[in-house]
Amino acid sequence: MPYRPPLVAHEYFVADPPELPVRGRGEGGLSAVTAAELVAADGAEVMVKAVTTAEETLVVQVGVAGEGVIRVRLSEDPTARPRSEGAISLVTPGTYPGARAGVAPGEPIVIDAGSLRAEISLAPWHLRFTDATGRTLVEQDRGHTDISGRLRTLPFGRSSVNGAPVAYHESFAAAPDEAFSGFGESFTRLDKRGQRPLMWNFDAFGAESQRAYKNIPLYVSSKGYGLLVDSGAPTEFDVCQSTHSVVQILVPDDVMDYYVIAGPTPPEVLDRYDLLTSRPSLPPKWAFGTWISSGFCVDSQERVLARARTIRERGIPCDVLHLDTYWQSDGHWSDLRWDPVNFPDPDAMLAELKGMGFRVCLWMNPYISHLSPAFAEASDAGYFLKNRAGETYVADCWHGSFPACGIVDLTNPQAVAWFQGLLRDLLRQGVDTFKTDFAEGVPADSVAFNGMSGTDLHNVYTLLFNDAVAAVTREVHGHDLVWARSSYLGGQRHSAQWGGDTYTSYAAMGSTIRGGLAHGLSGVPFWSHDAGGFTGRPTDDLYVRWTQFGALSPLLRLHGTTTREPWEFPAVEEQAVSALKLRYRLMPYIYTAAVEAARTGAPMMRALCVDHPDDPVAWQADLQYLLGRDLLVAPMTAPEGARQVYLPRGTWVDYWTGEVLEGSRYVTVGKPLDQIPLFVRHGALIPVVTDPGDTVDVPAEITLVAFGGGDGTAEIHDADGVTVAVATRDGDVLRVAVTGPKRVTGVEIAPVAGAPARAEIS
Repeated sequence: MPYRPPLVAHEYFVADPPELPVRGRGEGGLSAVTAAELVAADGAEVMVKAVTTAEETLVVQVGVAGEGVIRVRLSEDPTARPRSEGAISLVTPGTYPGARAGVAPGEPIVIDAGSLRAEISLAPWHLRFTDATGRTLVEQDRGHTDISGRLRTLPFGRSSVNGAPVAYHESFAAAPDEAFSGFGESFTRLDKRGQRPLMWNFDAFGAESQRAYKNIPLYVSSKGYGLLVDSGAPTEFDVCQSTHSVVQILVPDDVMDYYVIAGPTPPEVLDRYDLLTSRPSLPPKWAFGTWISSGFCVDSQERVLARARTIRERGIPCDVLHLDTYWQSDGHWSDLRWDPVNFPDPDAMLAELKGMGFRVCLWMNPYISHLSPAFAEASDAGYFLKNRAGETYVADCWHGSFPACGIVDLTNPQAVAWFQGLLRDLLRQGVDTFKTDFAEGVPADSVAFNGMSGTDLHNVYTLLFNDAVAAVTREVHGHDLVWARSSYLGGQRHSAQWGGDTYTSYAAMGSTIRGGLAHGLSGVPFWSHDAGGFTGRPTDDLYVRWTQFGALSPLLRLHGTTTREPWEFPAVEEQAVSALKLRYRLMPYIYTAAVEAARTGAPMMRALCVDHPDDPVAWQADLQYLLGRDLLVAPMTAPEGARQVYLPRGTWVDYWTGEVLEGSRYVTVGKPLDQIPLFVRHGALIPVVTDPGDTVDVPAEITLVAFGGGDGTAEIHDADGVTVAVATRDGDVLRVAVTGPKRVTGVEIAPVAGAPARAEIS
């Protein structure tokens, strides 16, 4: 539920989630499955008729939905589907040729999905999931009662209040040492044990609470499996909070529909998850350059051009200029029309920016101010969500800060076409992409064109929004990049997301890191954040430290309520720009990691448990990460310039000093303001740009940096193909054989103890 601090004025959010009712003392309503009778088996799925404690008859369906994936459904009607399907389908189950449903009299039913199996006992009812060897991954919990006899957990079944079903529920036993992560962009500790994630998209007012802009009903477990719930409803996960030994799932929908996904590693879970939803969309290469914003402040055509010229004059690497809200008339947001006073000739401005090598991103959202001339046009045409009286729902989407708005009804095909027409004109004019802000504000009591309630539409609305913008962008420019704040299940197909309106503090930077790591474990590899923080002006040291974090993130944008232009921080401009230049030098490595992420679904910004799932510390060390496979990044989260860094198993090299450090331990790291704690896997070959420019390009020549100088291989992915470099240690010489389109012009030997003296390229 929304965070409501005592004795503090409550934040107003136009779209608070509906709360589940509470049964009175002694009131019945629990209908838990106790036993079942086999109805049908078709080789890959079984259907059983279940008897419950309330003497109801429910239907359970358990079947194979892909190799290593088993789907479980509980409903009153076997054809029931999640209500969100009225707008969009979230999950597409697959098949597996080797699938088998083993049914033998007197024996448990076994559903075989290859690397995952389900074992079903009918009387009493019990469901257990194992790997192919029979090792238990997870099993149902039958419910816990306390000393007073009150039920503390809700077992497999459903509950009614006043005779009406309100939610289905499931409970799983949790091992004492089991860790859980995912659930979308959650800004709390990476291990969600003891937390209660609610799948309801909020305007989170920052990045420092359990409220999230992007909720994804998927989690991965340290025991080697994942679990995905197919529902757009405000699903609740009680992750060992009510009871330390149980994970509970409450789904206020017409069906409980979930998938257990085999690992055993997080990347394998995410790979199978992608097959159920979608592969991540790879952003165009220029998107991996620096994005510099006008900030959330009044802007003009003159200021935009002056900003662009200053960036180039000062040699600041930058590919994208972002124009935030004030490219439109104040009070008219977001009617997608240039402010004619401050932007009198946008065609000329866009042409000049293109000539300087800049791409242009415009801010927008799906709300249109009632003060805009476009409001009446859209309202009269029926293009907005309505209230229950059938009138346009005018919502306070800006929490009283700006005029109330109509919300474009994206379930109405005519409204979508009208909305995309506004975007198409801007794209043809020379705009390259859009920042798709907001979309968390569908009120629960609104009504959509297709008849859906606001509650059922709320979470999936963001998918409709980003799909519509991505589609028209692809039509005009051939890419589908959007820079999105809100998202939901399957949103990895929208190739850039950022962490919202975080505060400017070291603590907020820490929670932002946690949000990015959790989101990566939810299947979203291309993520970013407002470098410097969003709300307020960062101190000089925080500005540098956050820019360093941004420069070693999947994507990078400098943006805030005040300027984040490097020259506005004159005392530390050099250190901030150095961080950007390091990113551009590392671009072959970064882009290679991006291509791998798009292909596999594994995040670019990898929580340590991605590569070290058997290390319990890797599920807890959540203020650091691997960027790709070989760089370990530990952003400086304290103004003192020192912190503890956990080095996982293996040997690591300090990027700045060449010091060799053994892993499986914490080390204390202190770094001056111009250096971020950065470590390289010993023996890695890191491809870098030989001579980085002001923009991202496709270099014909690169350099390899050898950290340790042993045998090793590096793949370099780029628009011109794949280049492979194989290094072999021959005494004091490192011999490097290169195949592929790129020319390796040199091999730098990092100053690491025991490294070879020189390198030869063949």
